[in-house]
Amino acid sequence: MNLKNFYLNLSNKNKNLIPQILTVLILVLVIVYFAINAQNNMGNRGISFGFGFLSQESSFDITFSLIDYDGSHSYARAFLVGLLNTILVSAIGIFFATILGVTVGIGRLSQNYLIAKAAEWYVEIFRNIPLILQIFFWYFAALRALPLTVDSINFYDISFLNVKGWYVPRFVWTNFPVFFYSIIAAIISIIFFSKYAKKQRDEFGKQLPTLYISLGLLIGLPLITFLIGGVSLSFEIPELEQLSTTVYVYKGGVSIIPELISLALALSMYTATFIAENVRAGILGVNKGQKEAAASIGLTKGQILKLVVMPQALRIIIPPTTNQYLNLTKNSSLAAAIAYPDIVLVFAGTALMQTGRAIEIISITMLTYLSLSLSISVFMNWYNKKMAIKEK
Repeated sequence: MNLKNFYLNLSNKNKNLIPQILTVLILVLVIVYFAINAQNNMGNRGISFGFGFLSQESSFDITFSLIDYDGSHSYARAFLVGLLNTILVSAIGIFFATILGVTVGIGRLSQNYLIAKAAEWYVEIFRNIPLILQIFFWYFAALRALPLTVDSINFYDISFLNVKGWYVPRFVWTNFPVFFYSIIAAIISIIFFSKYAKKQRDEFGKQLPTLYISLGLLIGLPLITFLIGGVSLSFEIPELEQLSTTVYVYKGGVSIIPELISLALALSMYTATFIAENVRAGILGVNKGQKEAAASIGLTKGQILKLVVMPQALRIIIPPTTNQYLNLTKNSSLAAAIAYPDIVLVFAGTALMQTGRAIEIISITMLTYLSLSLSISVFMNWYNKKMAIKEK
């Protein structure tokens, strides 16, 4: 039997598999070719391949870290510091970009002329200025114009803003695990109550005050831990100290470096413009007749938006917004331009230059961003499936 007859005798399902198998084989061959080529070139230059360097002492400091770190720690620890800093700025950016984007997107559809035009101009301005220039603006123009430490902007004697950053109080907890577990219990209770409220609405048409009860659980359960659980909270206020005639520093509290502030502002405001357009498109995608029908039965504008428009608009909003979350996470790598110690600057920058392990370090960095992106995609796909309108 020749190849032509073999192919003709295959089922349609198997015929469709052949191009996929060939594609995978070609991809594997290409990867093997480049791997062998890289190994040969490294061997000719006397460079060994391996990840043993991760346990070696890094011998460099990092200006901002969420965990304990100094130059005596390993490169693996430095990688973890950079990863946590990347996750931090990405999470802050996603949070504020979502809030700002939804607000501006709804504002663009406002019947108030000033609000609609302000939202439109915001989108057109910040969407069309390159992100790197916005980062430079906030860092070099806005925050560098702040006063020196001794002349800091004072917020009620508890928070201080100057050219070196923003100093805020530090939370000092007693029995924090009890408080943390109460938050978890409140979240679980809200999930179960939301499912019960949805069942009541779908089966009996009864609308329960889900928002108020959820807020009550989220505030009430942790509050009980303060009353009977032995939990207490105090604040460590930053205090100005004079080290020399001209040198002043703040001790205590939490210091938010200007690099983090600049990057978070730029990422949030830039990405929010695209999210705003997604929200606007989603709302416009809901049939106008449904809004009119909801208004005819006495629903307020807020109820129409919450109960009729947004549940249907989300199926349009979520997929493109997922792309914006992914873009924001990857755009955080621009942090190196202003020396924010993210994974690119710390690991793919300083660590690479000190060790010369280009292939290993770049591979780890690429896999890290791939893992972060896939994690966001999996969560957003789950959320999109959960919010999908199901026919009964």
